[in-house]
Amino acid sequence: MIWILWVLAGAYAVMTLVLWRTWLQMPTFRPAPLPTTPLPRLTVVIPVRNEANNLPLLLADLSQQDYPDFEVIVADDASTDNTAALARAFAKTASYHLIVNTLIDDPTVRSPKKRAIAQSIAQATGQLIVTTDGDCRVGPQWLGLLARFQAETGAKLISGPVTFTTNRTVFGSLQTVEFASLIGAGAATMALGNPTMCNGANLCYSKAVFEEVGGFTGIDQVASGDDELLMHKIAARFPGGVRFLKHPDAIVKTSPHESLGAFYQQRKRWAGKWRAYASWFPTLLAVFVFLCNLTPVVALAGGLMGAFSVGAVLSIFVLKWVPEALFLGAVLLFFRKRATLPWIPPTQWIYPFYVVFFGLVAQQRGFIWKERKLN
Repeated sequence: MIWILWVLAGAYAVMTLVLWRTWLQMPTFRPAPLPTTPLPRLTVVIPVRNEANNLPLLLADLSQQDYPDFEVIVADDASTDNTAALARAFAKTASYHLIVNTLIDDPTVRSPKKRAIAQSIAQATGQLIVTTDGDCRVGPQWLGLLARFQAETGAKLISGPVTFTTNRTVFGSLQTVEFASLIGAGAATMALGNPTMCNGANLCYSKAVFEEVGGFTGIDQVASGDDELLMHKIAARFPGGVRFLKHPDAIVKTSPHESLGAFYQQRKRWAGKWRAYASWFPTLLAVFVFLCNLTPVVALAGGLMGAFSVGAVLSIFVLKWVPEALFLGAVLLFFRKRATLPWIPPTQWIYPFYVVFFGLVAQQRGFIWKERKLN
């Protein structure tokens, strides 16, 4: 039995070291001094529901952009607070063209967020669609970097870096470390030509490409996946067309969850996307990561029961932890989260149990999202 655990732990170590090396080798984007091609018009799509406390801050951030040619569409998904009213009030004095669409609540819609994004794209005048969330914060160079990166690389879809705004609590710090692993792994797999993950809080793609792949058709039965499942469709149609924008001024920040309940519902929603994977690679990778995180759990249980020696159990943990720490440290330093580095070991203790738990929970359908029960 122990040799199986060693094989899995060793394979995981090799994979993590490959991700770490790939991340380090990914160059920071340095835009040309002068654009070599005309830069595109952008449409920023913000699907929101009950974001009255956060949306005004994001809209103010967009007023500070150093890129002039963009519009913003706020798709209010039947908010029960005054989100839409605040957006309309902001539109009266905004320095950019701001459209506010109010969607009627429709319980028959299986993916409200995809509906909000698709309806916004249908009326967008921009060549490039940029999506983010109502609780995010962006820097002044955000849109300019996305536009110039696309113009210089010809990327069909651009995934940008996302992190959390604060790590003032233990729970927030643990989330920051865990989230950095997801963003870093997604970026590295894009660089390796097999994209696996991205995040809709910082995503950019061509409107023409969205229409060419049929938009969300075929994945609209899944409540989540407006980012990752769409990325897989585009990657399949345009091999090599999915890129990661590695630049510190392109980082989008969002708030960590304050409660375990909200965190549970979000991660259950994310974990449930595996059913809609059309490609074998992300499915195989998800199974592999699950088994590799099950390995230290089994090793620890075997050690406590006397089936494995202390040295054997420690070797499993070392094989997993050392490459992980190198990778997580590199990604967190890019995000300017040096103060979070000491939280890597506690996260590594918790993470295997977390992955196994959500891997099993994801087999059951149903979750609460934005005060709605979805499947």
